[in-house]
Amino acid sequence: MKIIILLLIMFHISYFIFHASIAGAQTPTKTSDIGDIKDQLIETIASRVAQLNLVEKRSVVGTVTEASNTQITLSDIQNNTRFIDVDELTKFSSQDEDSFGISDITNGTTMSALGLYNKDSRRLLARFVDVVTLPMYIHGEAANIDKTNRVFDVIQKNGETAKIDFLNSTSIRSYTKTEDLTRSQFSAIQEGQRIIVTGSPDEDNEELITAERIILFPEIPSTIRINSEAASSATQSAIEN
Repeated sequence: MKIIILLLIMFHISYFIFHASIAGAQTPTKTSDIGDIKDQLIETIASRVAQLNLVEKRSVVGTVTEASNTQITLSDIQNNTRFIDVDELTKFSSQDEDSFGISDITNGTTMSALGLYNKDSRRLLARFVDVVTLPMYIHGEAANIDKTNRVFDVIQKNGETAKIDFLNSTSIRSYTKTEDLTRSQFSAIQEGQRIIVTGSPDEDNEELITAERIILFPEIPSTIRINSEAASSATQSAIEN
């Protein structure tokens, strides 16, 4: 697109100089006047090129903190504030609603915006705005494995517990230093095993997370449970003394 615009500008310059030369042959024109015109055209081209270099296509994903008829403010995954400008050309979409527009956007909604990003103003002029669901990443140790219902907990480093639902479509792999990533199965999940789960909230049960991908790390020793048991033992010892 930039190349096409530059070619058009160069064409107009050549066209103007050519006709200016013909006119100069018919009507005497000062050389300084033609030089001034050339300088103005060069400055115009340089300014236009600078503007083109300031704009690029970019997408932004974040949570809505404020929305109006002309602007959406997002907080991205790094907690940076992003300003999204919208106009009559901006298209909105949501999987849950057939008719979705700027007036339907509420605070807390996760959205992606694709458009033209201005490096100078750091604003994005959106052409497409979509409601999205970001995947959840859970890292911790497996616990309370229900082999019948194929549900288990993941105890995270901060002590929080996430309940994971394993489906037939769930992809599960195991990582070791010797074999790298290999296919695995639900029965390979062991108590206290280090694990990473990628998934999304269950539509019918808010307490469950539907697992899309799972990676097991059988060679990494348990640390959360060891620390928890050590703390529990120390507490019990202090009580007895």
